Amino acid sequence: MTGSSTNLAEARALLLSPLGPVARAGSNRETVRVSFEFFPPKTDEAEVNLWKAIRRLEPLNPAFVSVTYGAGGSTRERTHRTVQRIIAETALRPAAHLTCVDASRDEVDEVIASYKAVGVDHIVALRGDPPGGGGIGGVYQPRADGYANATELTAAISRIGGFDVTVGAYPEKHPESPSIDHDIEVLKAKVDAGATRAISQFFFDIDAFLRFRDRVRAAGVTIPLIPGVMPVSNFAGLQRMSGACGTSIPDWLQAHFDGLDDDPETRKLLAASVAAETCARLHEEGFSDFHFYTLNRADLVYAICRVLGVRETMAVA
Repeated sequence: MTGSSTNLAEARALLLSPLGPVARAGSNRETVRVSFEFFPPKTDEAEVNLWKAIRRLEPLNPAFVSVTYGAGGSTRERTHRTVQRIIAETALRPAAHLTCVDASRDEVDEVIASYKAVGVDHIVALRGDPPGGGGIGGVYQPRADGYANATELTAAISRIGGFDVTVGAYPEKHPESPSIDHDIEVLKAKVDAGATRAISQFFFDIDAFLRFRDRVRAAGVTIPLIPGVMPVSNFAGLQRMSGACGTSIPDWLQAHFDGLDDDPETRKLLAASVAAETCARLHEEGFSDFHFYTLNRADLVYAICRVLGVRETMAVA
């Protein structure tokens, strides 16, 4: 009964608190773990900006940093080069993305082996977007000689061995899925194939994410479910990304950004505010791990980490 009484007391204290979740997070003394996603640069200028972001966030001592991998391996060499540089020049633990779209099993296995050879022990296993410009939600046709989906890819990584395997989760349903129940069955299959954690697609409907969490746990999935957070200050870009991946944009969020097309500084402040409140509320719901889609920018993510009580603990050479 003591645990129940404590939980009730904590809930009552939150209801009676004059502070909001962001302000309450300022007194947080519990450990929060963060991780960051970057994408490989296409130009020299983008390379400079990426490494500014990495150096800014490195002292926060993230649990890992992930590097994305384009559909069909379109960024394979750049991803591999970025991962190698992170290993060589930082104390960060890289998690390399890997997809199986438009690639044979032998080609994918070769990439897995190459990651292992350079010291990568963590892979983010994703099926990947359909090739040809259709993007997520388009028509996907697996290759006859390839892995059909993320479950088969996860099993291949596990068979080769020596890797922590992260997979994706979709709190508002994958665009190609018939239902959330189907998504949860797929997630269970990925766990059976060797997945050790799941990171969610970015979202803004917190209640929808919490309902998804409850259904995942009720289905017997016990691996860590990490909320994916994307602080986006470009609302037009956000609409394009959300439409492609099935993330809903609440009316209140659209109202926040309405009329600010020519005011980037205010948009940044709003983006940080929304993401910080999302994280603070989820922390009060029991989440202690957060994954940030950085878009290779550090300023907003750094500020949100401060809200969560994450401080610089790592000395950077």
